[in-house]
Amino acid sequence: MTTPNLTPSFDESKLNAFMGHAVEDMGAAMHAALVVVGDKLGLYKAMANAGSLTPAQLATKTSTDERYVREWLNANAASGYITYDAISRTYTLPPEQAFALAQEDSPAFLPGAFQIISALMRDEPKITEAFRTGRGVGWHEHDPEMFQGTERFFRPNYAANLISQWIPSLTAMQAKLEAGARVADVGCGHGSSTILMAKAFPKSTFFGFDYHPASIEWAKGAAKSAGVADRITFQVASAKEFPGTDYTLVTFFDCLHDMGDPVGASKHVLSSLASDGSWMIVEPFANDHVEDNLNPIGRVFYSASTMVCTPASRSQEVGLALGAQAGEARIRDVVLSGGFTQFRRASQTPFNLVFEARL
Repeated sequence: MTTPNLTPSFDESKLNAFMGHAVEDMGAAMHAALVVVGDKLGLYKAMANAGSLTPAQLATKTSTDERYVREWLNANAASGYITYDAISRTYTLPPEQAFALAQEDSPAFLPGAFQIISALMRDEPKITEAFRTGRGVGWHEHDPEMFQGTERFFRPNYAANLISQWIPSLTAMQAKLEAGARVADVGCGHGSSTILMAKAFPKSTFFGFDYHPASIEWAKGAAKSAGVADRITFQVASAKEFPGTDYTLVTFFDCLHDMGDPVGASKHVLSSLASDGSWMIVEPFANDHVEDNLNPIGRVFYSASTMVCTPASRSQEVGLALGAQAGEARIRDVVLSGGFTQFRRASQTPFNLVFEARL
């Protein structure tokens, strides 16, 4: 009797290549927690523009323990986040890394993304159960770090592009806002996008809506701190029920694909706009075909979509679940199904597509 060969048939070189790739991912996943630690303790900020530091010097600057700091520094050096000088045994945060890790107002600021990652790891049991049941997981059900991390991650990109590129790309919109207009920012979260517009266009009046009460309370405090609370009204409301009409501009920032009934939201936006108004829809960058999104950016967005966007949509009525890589064709279909007759790509960045819809 011949014993069957239970060894699978595969290319050993391909296995080794994959294992190397997996080891890189393991290191990246573990290092994500260290980025959060460094952000919360101010380690990156303390290293910015400080030149070469020993672990003891960094520990003293940040009131932390030297032994922990030394291990953290070594992990960052192995990850390429900082540099290590073996002769002086000192560590340096290069200016490029400092721009991304220590400067809150930088358009490349990254720690917010790592906050999101840490929240997703804590939310994993909920998502695993959703896979089994098919039920959704609402935005409000996520770990609180998710809300702050999302605001910190998206705000730099909005600050870099919203006023300088995206608003001017809309039909005659900049002049309207400068003269004074009514603007509804739907799905406003912590209000960073609303506040940026209110600061740039002091003659206009802004209304921020989000279904998440805790985010609305945060946004109110942020508007007060920014000195624009007199020009913004934040209110708890959904995308299909937010109040008001005759808006010159309605904005949806990175949220339409999260909605259970985006067509219903589209219909409601149509009913709320002035006759010459515009709906600006900012979505994650995506091509229309899966094979064209299988790249590093698509990897991030598909992963986020699995853990956040698709569960959020499935938790709501209809549960269309567009996902974070919906693409222009599917967004166009949603908008036109809501009754709009004009739809175009107005602008884009490596991370976003910006659409304008008009009556």
